[in-house]
Amino acid sequence: MSMKALVFLADGFEEVEAVTPIDYLRRAGITVTTASVSGSKTVTGAHSLPVIADTLITELTEGSVWDVIVCPGGMPGAANIAASPSARSLLKAQAERGRWIAAICASPAVVLAPLGILQGRRFTCYPGMEDRVADAHWSAGSVVADGNIITSRGAGTAGRFAVAIIAWLLSQKDADKIADSVLL
Repeated sequence: MSMKALVFLADGFEEVEAVTPIDYLRRAGITVTTASVSGSKTVTGAHSLPVIADTLITELTEGSVWDVIVCPGGMPGAANIAASPSARSLLKAQAERGRWIAAICASPAVVLAPLGILQGRRFTCYPGMEDRVADAHWSAGSVVADGNIITSRGAGTAGRFAVAIIAWLLSQKDADKIADSVLL
């Protein structure tokens, strides 16, 4: 059975933090669905790169089960994910099921922390954003995994972030194979 990943896309997302995980996970054979949290499948990144999502978040079926949900960062992308009732609902359900949630850059602080998902856990995020997070333990690592939560710092760590997701979903061997193939 193929692993399934859901990647949120919101206007103002950091392109590298979305496209790198989408690409690396697909290279690893993980089925990736991109979902726009806006009303359009065309989502524009923080640096004016338009990306066409597979679906609108509102078109996802109730009870859809994902092995991982990925929240790219960037501003106002992370704030737009946080403002989406559908995204919040999916993330809460994912956390309640104990399934993987991965967030990078601003998203750990802006998306996950307000939902209580980081409570009591170690995490990392874009430098300076950790001040917005209470009841969690900031770590300086480029990628930090605690339980079923994977967090990372920013565009420069997107490759390591994606490889960490692959390692947790599949195996370290599969992750190393992708890392080697892209010269990470």
